[in-house]
Amino acid sequence: MRSLLAAACVAASLGATAAIAIAAPAVPAYVTAAVADHGRDADRDADARRHLAEVIAFSGVKPGDKVVDLIPGSGYFTKVFSKIVGPKGHVYMIWPTEYAKEAEPDPVKNEALAKSGYPNTSVIMQPGAAFATPEPVDLVFTVQNYHDYPDKFMGKIDPMVLNRDVFKALKPGGVFLVVDHTAEAGSGLRDTDTLHRIDPAIVKKQVTEAGFVFEGESKALKNPADDLKKTVFDKAIRGHTDQFIFKFRKPKT
Repeated sequence: MRSLLAAACVAASLGATAAIAIAAPAVPAYVTAAVADHGRDADRDADARRHLAEVIAFSGVKPGDKVVDLIPGSGYFTKVFSKIVGPKGHVYMIWPTEYAKEAEPDPVKNEALAKSGYPNTSVIMQPGAAFATPEPVDLVFTVQNYHDYPDKFMGKIDPMVLNRDVFKALKPGGVFLVVDHTAEAGSGLRDTDTLHRIDPAIVKKQVTEAGFVFEGESKALKNPADDLKKTVFDKAIRGHTDQFIFKFRKPKT
């Protein structure tokens, strides 16, 4: 029995090592250049805290890609994606109409990006339960918003509805990258509307049930000092919550 347990521990250790190896890819030159773009100088103070270059590199985005920045906020990530994908690519900033009402004036400001150095961007408003893209895309990227879908202000949307629609929108081999605030293990969806956190295990379960393959996890935003019991808006932890970064891929066949 002990030998079996030891073998299981070794296997788990190897699996964790593999996940960490995937989590820290080299940052391509085109990502470095996009992060250095002067059009985002006002955002730069947050780059180190948000591990911007590392998160973007982990997504695997590349020149020519079609990208969805789902619930893009001020466009912090959109600007970087825009410079990476270039004139042959496009970045769709998708806002669920339910969320957009809560986020004004960000959606209006997003519209202005296309005229201020980011011409390959556009804003799409659509119901939260009807995610769709104008064309097949290479990457759907969402940060700190997956947990919002089952909440009251969004109409208590089953996240599986989103996951299946994202699966349909992606090209074969496309990536769904989910970043969110970590909730306590075993809590499921319990804390989504109170602490604005979600159990990573339920996210992995839901997304893979929609047909995705879990490809890896980045530890870039892990914070062991976060006890997971505070709301993410608590001054003691805001901006430094423990966050998971999950990369899922749509099978090529």
